[in-house]
Amino acid sequence: MSGNYLSIREHWLALNPEEALEPALPIIDAHHHFYDRPGWTYLEPQFRADASSGHFIQATVYMQALTHYRNGGAEHLKPVGETEYVAAVTEASGAVPKVASGIVAYADLRRGKKVREVLEAHAVAGRGRFRGIRHLVTWDADASLTNPLTVAPPGMLADKSYRAGLQELERGGLSYDAWLLWPQLSELVAVADALPDLPIILNHCGGIARIGAYAHRQDEVFTSWSRAVRILAQRPNVCVKLGGLGMRMNGFDFDKGILPPTSLQLAEVWRPWMLACIDAFGPERCMFESNFPVDKGSYSYSNGWNAFKRLTRDFSAQERNELFHGTAARVYRLT
Repeated sequence: MSGNYLSIREHWLALNPEEALEPALPIIDAHHHFYDRPGWTYLEPQFRADASSGHFIQATVYMQALTHYRNGGAEHLKPVGETEYVAAVTEASGAVPKVASGIVAYADLRRGKKVREVLEAHAVAGRGRFRGIRHLVTWDADASLTNPLTVAPPGMLADKSYRAGLQELERGGLSYDAWLLWPQLSELVAVADALPDLPIILNHCGGIARIGAYAHRQDEVFTSWSRAVRILAQRPNVCVKLGGLGMRMNGFDFDKGILPPTSLQLAEVWRPWMLACIDAFGPERCMFESNFPVDKGSYSYSNGWNAFKRLTRDFSAQERNELFHGTAARVYRLT
């Protein structure tokens, strides 16, 4: 497993299991992956095992993860293999949750107008479930914060060819999932202003990095990040995913405990970050995500969703419906 990911220790996670709170609350898991890499297999059976933890997961949104690309053919069409694979293995009708009810794929948006061919191929491969594209733009002067598998050059969101690719998403009625680090949020503001009809989904609370160059600047990180989030939230075409805070780069160190964290512990640590997002965007533009299996290095699926439920106990029924179900269903056009 790459050093950028925390190791998954099933024996450790089993030390502190929790039953699902409010098991009748409908949920759409707005972000998860499949991985099939040396030393790391996490495909539909493994995800279904986690999702069967007692929470009412109705449907999920699958997020591109460099999985099962085509082995041959044109280079720019190889990522279509991931959509083909995911659509095929999750096709079983009547299965709950409906895994990959929406599929977000990868395409190199720097192809500009030429990316349309890839989008059309994803649409065919997705069997009616292809919803949008994620092309990572994560960059920081501290290279230890980024994944070498998906390293991006600085300033890619301002690149003319990348912007032309985003325009193709806008024209096609597709969405753009944005994964970047919090110092780059101002770059996403410029994109949202330039393409006001493009639905933009900010991943993982906006790329909270609190290690490396940011390890000793905790208060500054929160202040600067929250200010950038509030500015971005003023763009009505942007929404945010609440989750992804179990990664190494977040610096919360859940993985270092003798026992895995309880949902109470998770909720306490996450509270200022997630409530800041909800305050800025409103529940109608926020959606919860598991980010599994990446976040599984820090906590179990059941404990994570319990933490989300604890965080929102004082919210109205309508607000909670938006956060757990409604926003994801609307943004990703799920039925």
